Amino acid sequence: MIPSALKNVQEIARRTDRPAIFLDYDGTLTPIVSHPENALLSDSMQQALQELVLQAPVAILSGRDLDDVRQRVDIGAIVYAGSHGFDIAGPRGLRKEMATEFLPRLDMIEKELGKQLTGIAGARMERKRFSIAAHYRNVNESDVPKVERAVSEVAARHCELRKMDGKKVYELLPDIDWDKGKAVLWLLEGLGLQLAKIRPIYIGDDRTDEDAFRALEKSGVGILVSEEPRPTAASYSLKEPTEVERFLRELVAALR
Repeated sequence: MIPSALKNVQEIARRTDRPAIFLDYDGTLTPIVSHPENALLSDSMQQALQELVLQAPVAILSGRDLDDVRQRVDIGAIVYAGSHGFDIAGPRGLRKEMATEFLPRLDMIEKELGKQLTGIAGARMERKRFSIAAHYRNVNESDVPKVERAVSEVAARHCELRKMDGKKVYELLPDIDWDKGKAVLWLLEGLGLQLAKIRPIYIGDDRTDEDAFRALEKSGVGILVSEEPRPTAASYSLKEPTEVERFLRELVAALR
């Protein structure tokens, strides 16, 4: 078990005299829900984020499309990174897109995977700009191997893509050396935060967030959101989004 971030807010605040906060969205700022379109930011969480941006730079890195997560949070001062960091936008013209040359190929593979998933009850394919996701949260447990097999077969036919496992989702995305960890490091440099000696705090719940935890293991603070203990590169933990909100509010108070 790693220690609770809530029980160590003061220690984290002392270690991060000038912090930058990086957050996942689903499972971190909002609870995981059966239908992703229903994962709405609560008014109280949005207020906590609005108070946070007055104290520190804030970025949200999500597997969702850039426009989707930006509209859901709707705070202009925040930097948004969609598609697991492949699509980044922020204030003062900040912009980065990775692997745009893969977009025509993803258009073609989207149709291919759609055919493979046809007939699997509860399976839902989602095309994001830089990836294709096969959700199986609402699939009968006995049929989940069919979803995994369909995605794996498509991935095997297209070596330019890699298959990524998430929470109740398999995802195909460009097979390049880029992930949330690389995106966080790029943001620290692109925003000039390294020169300012700002210490990053990254909070996330998914396997993709482990890339960011590892990237910041020596230079920042990783906080895993999970009710169950699991292997992680994070240093602290929070159980659920309500604890994330409490932590952010207490961190803001400690930074004032």
